[in-house]
Amino acid sequence: MIKNLYGQPIFTESDLFDLYMQNPDISLKRTLVDTPIAFNEELELEKIPDLVENVALSLSVEDFDSITRNNWFMPKQYREFDIAKYVLHLCTHDAELQRAGKELLMYEQRGMFPLLQYMKYLVDVMREHNIVWGVGRGSSVASFVLFLIGVHRINSLYYDLDIEEFLK
Repeated sequence: MIKNLYGQPIFTESDLFDLYMQNPDISLKRTLVDTPIAFNEELELEKIPDLVENVALSLSVEDFDSITRNNWFMPKQYREFDIAKYVLHLCTHDAELQRAGKELLMYEQRGMFPLLQYMKYLVDVMREHNIVWGVGRGSSVASFVLFLIGVHRINSLYYDLDIEEFLK
């Protein structure tokens, strides 16, 4: 745990979860969290007990995945963000529109729009705080949509990388 300039503790989501796991009777109030105001308002800490209750050792991997797939801790504006419209708006010509459209359909079929929304949120936060991240790594560089969102800097359309390499 770290402290701010005034010696007050700053709790991250991870700290709060650890605290809750050590003592489930603890009252997790927003006043414990010293994070940016906009994030605080949307964090919805009341979801933490629900997530913990749903995590049981008897759950199969598939059940755990289906329960937690849409429980992303991100501000409401990103959860409700029309990621498909945003991505398509970033396209500058027909070839880009076709590739982005094809990929978006594949993401949608796999129920991965919340992941794309979270990636947009993550990139925005990193840009806002001047955090530097890599150019691209592994099979994710095959995704033109991730390139448009800003997750990596490899234009898979230019290099003719097949999206199937990422979404296997």
